[in-house]
Amino acid sequence: MAKVLYSVTMSVDGFITGPGGDMQWMRPYLGPNPEVDALIPRIGSLLIGRRSHDGDDPYKGEAGEGEAFGGGWSGPAYVVTHRPPPAPEAGVTYVDDFAKALAEAREAAGDKYVNVIGANIAKQCIEAGALDEVLLLYAPVMLGDGTRLFDHPGGRTVRLERLSTTETPLATSLWFKVLR
Repeated sequence: MAKVLYSVTMSVDGFITGPGGDMQWMRPYLGPNPEVDALIPRIGSLLIGRRSHDGDDPYKGEAGEGEAFGGGWSGPAYVVTHRPPPAPEAGVTYVDDFAKALAEAREAAGDKYVNVIGANIAKQCIEAGALDEVLLLYAPVMLGDGTRLFDHPGGRTVRLERLSTTETPLATSLWFKVLR
């Protein structure tokens, strides 16, 4: 059965987007990363929030713009939204119910990962007890504002077990298992 993985690049001060959803801050840190290269063929589907799907693209203006991992991955994508677009995008399934989208993404992934994109969708996976792992790529930069990796008003403890740490010149990758 598919595992659900939240893979995300984060600033040292805890932001995954800059102010206004800016993803361009990420560009200098998207260089070669053996951990990401090894992950991509192990992804069977994507589970994406609508804001992330429609938002800024760190590959804007480059080859791979609008494609997962800058064009390094292709396959079924499930966007959770209550506002499906009038003209759906090819290869993207828009689902208005989180549980249904997660089930469809898991089925499509087979024995590979469902890769989560978007802080809100990751939070819903945590709340549903469905998040299995987190791959966090720490970029050596502080943004000061933006979207937090995990935000839960009033707080919530999510215990993690570190599985690996990988250093690259542009980022440090930390892979965690979510403890239940």
